Amino acid sequence: MKVDLKKTLDCYAARRGVLRVLDVPPLQYLMIDGHGDPNTAPQWAAAVETLFPVAYALKFASRNELGRDHVVMPLEALWWAEDMAAFTARRDKSRWSWTAMIMVPDWVPSTMVGVAVEQTAAKGKGPALDRLRLETLREDRCVQTLHVGSYDDEGPVLAEMHERFIPDAGLRMTGRHHEVYLSDARRVEPARLRTILRQPVSEATRER
Repeated sequence: MKVDLKKTLDCYAARRGVLRVLDVPPLQYLMIDGHGDPNTAPQWAAAVETLFPVAYALKFASRNELGRDHVVMPLEALWWAEDMAAFTARRDKSRWSWTAMIMVPDWVPSTMVGVAVEQTAAKGKGPALDRLRLETLREDRCVQTLHVGSYDDEGPVLAEMHERFIPDAGLRMTGRHHEVYLSDARRVEPARLRTILRQPVSEATRER
């Protein structure tokens, strides 16, 4: 039986127009770091062209060697900047730093990742293999929602999340802005793109 973790993990469920607080379990990801506008930075394209071949190599290795098949998870990314207004008001992508990533099931061992990297390199794929790593991400308490539309239209949704919902809930932002790309931007028109927007939070410190 092929497992689709998007359908079994609550952190991959989100509704448009609904901001909710949830606890995200520790999850392991293939990760590649970079900086700059994803539309123009060659680092971003290289990261995506590396993550998917390795993720598919792991899928087939898991099915053939462990007897556990799974659907390859969608592309995700962590985003940050020194000034968070670069995400909301100004959307200055040249100032963004990022970690592109794909979630890997917890039953896949790190040794299998090493073999998948070697197989990808042998096929002449993976221009950023030297920057790839497997790492567990612990986000814990988060706020998230579903955005439908162009990535450039996320600003108002993020402003609502960061400036109203989170402080009104007695929370404060802690970790990096997280996006889960449920749609393939190469095949879906911008107005129909579905993206989970997630922000790690913690209890706000009360002033005495």
